[in-house]
Amino acid sequence: MELTIAIAPSEDVVAREVSGEFVLMDLESGTYFGLNQVGSRIWKAVEEAPSSLAALCDIVEAEFDAPRDVIERDVAELASDLLEQGLIAKQ
Repeated sequence: MELTIAIAPSEDVVAREVSGEFVLMDLESGTYFGLNQVGSRIWKAVEEAPSSLAALCDIVEAEFDAPRDVIERDVAELASDLLEQGLIAKQ
């Protein structure tokens, strides 16, 4: 997935923070999804405003200790998974 793509939460998703991590529920399927600490930080950012994957990588790089190439790969993979599950939408 291109880092220039912007994403936002799908309208059919309810998110709740539980012990510092987010749990997402797809209202259409009734399926729950859990996000780890990094995924939860990304979710918070896209809830505030649609964000490009590059901007999300900047946030993760500033707050977590990982090489940029690993961050870019992981953010793109998470976004791809969330998009496939219908939890986010491209903007």
